[in-house]
Amino acid sequence: MSQEIAVVGSPEFTTGFRLAGVSRFENVADDEKETALDDAVTNVLEDENVGIVVMHDDDLDSLSRNVRQTVETSVEPVVVTIGSGTGGGGLRDQIKRAIGIDLMEEEESD
Repeated sequence: MSQEIAVVGSPEFTTGFRLAGVSRFENVADDEKETALDDAVTNVLEDENVGIVVMHDDDLDSLSRNVRQTVETSVEPVVVTIGSGTGGGGLRDQIKRAIGIDLMEEEESD
């Protein structure tokens, strides 16, 4: 059974993913994040059909402590954050956590 990608965030953030064919999304307007973001994230994390959750990294600051901890430790579905604060190392760690190996690991030369 294939799993789908879910996107959580502002309508401006989710629109690009929707245009790319992502059908599972939770729109949370910027002025509603404090009250609605926890529920939106929890909904997609509990959906058995979701394998990857995409969020903007700035939205992590709007999550409650419990939901943020769940997001940061979730293996299935894996949560990938993108945006201004995501550097190569952060993405590398997220990929490694998701699949269990470091795809970007440099081979040692003899």
